[in-house]
Amino acid sequence: ETPAGGRVFSGIQPTGVPHLGNYLGALESWVALQNQYPLVLYSIVDLHSITQPQDPTQLRVNILDMAASLLACGIDPERAILFQQSQVSEHAELSWILGCLTSMPRLRHLPQWKMKSKQRNEGSVGLYTYPVLQAADILLYKSTHVPVGEDQVQHLELAQDLARIFNNRYGDLFPEPRALLSSTRKVKSLRDPSAKMSKSDPHAMATISITDSPDDIALKIRRAVTDFTSEVTFDPESRPGVSNLVVIHAAVAAVGVEAAVSQARGMDTGAYKKLVADAVIQRLTPIREEIQRLRSDQAHLQAVLARGARRAQDLAAPVLKEVWQRVGFC
Repeated sequence: ETPAGGRVFSGIQPTGVPHLGNYLGALESWVALQNQYPLVLYSIVDLHSITQPQDPTQLRVNILDMAASLLACGIDPERAILFQQSQVSEHAELSWILGCLTSMPRLRHLPQWKMKSKQRNEGSVGLYTYPVLQAADILLYKSTHVPVGEDQVQHLELAQDLARIFNNRYGDLFPEPRALLSSTRKVKSLRDPSAKMSKSDPHAMATISITDSPDDIALKIRRAVTDFTSEVTFDPESRPGVSNLVVIHAAVAAVGVEAAVSQARGMDTGAYKKLVADAVIQRLTPIREEIQRLRSDQAHLQAVLARGARRAQDLAAPVLKEVWQRVGFC
């Protein structure tokens, strides 16, 4: 249900232009939520991005590319507050206060830390504590609902715990935010359908960017891993490659999986790949063209983000002031 005072917050890292999995898994629902809730905030979370080493010049480009991508996908800065996280300093300030309410073991058991610190032997303090910053991002706006993927549910549970801990210690201030889980099935890698589609995939053919040309999209889908059965069926366990194409087709054509399979009746996988490619190209072409147009007007993108930061700060500042008073800073 959508409560009258519902507030939605979500963030996305500035990794440049999103891929098809980002678009279908998150950004489409972000666009829909603009019409369902009275207050919606979307943040390009650049503070989170530096938990991995970033080239400063590239980071500046990536932030504007992400802003262009979000606008091109349908985020409307009149209906949603779109802003760059680092430009609203209250995020970092609230994060420090919440960090002082968080135990070390609580963070040590979160899945992202386990996975990413293992890859690097040791991670940075920022990587360890970034779920606390995530909690601050959410609670700062007294958010009631947060669209998340399943891999982020435990991080949202930390935000819920910290709302409870703060409220118990200092009096009720923060609502406990609830998850809005995407109903879209995960889009998998075109080269390894056991893994999700990822921008960091070393295989160039594995991932479709939303700015890929029609020729590139057609080539990547034509080369997508399938199997030796020519009929198109949906069976993610035994036929993950073909099933991934069905998921993509259903999502971009806005039909159910069963309808996508029935459209493929009588086709072999080669012919079906052509159908899927055409559907993806039709869906992404206007987005790609709009991103190209927006990229050429950096001043406009910077103005949109600056206005969003001012609007976000107008909401954040009184909440942080109240936190200060409760904690005893003023």
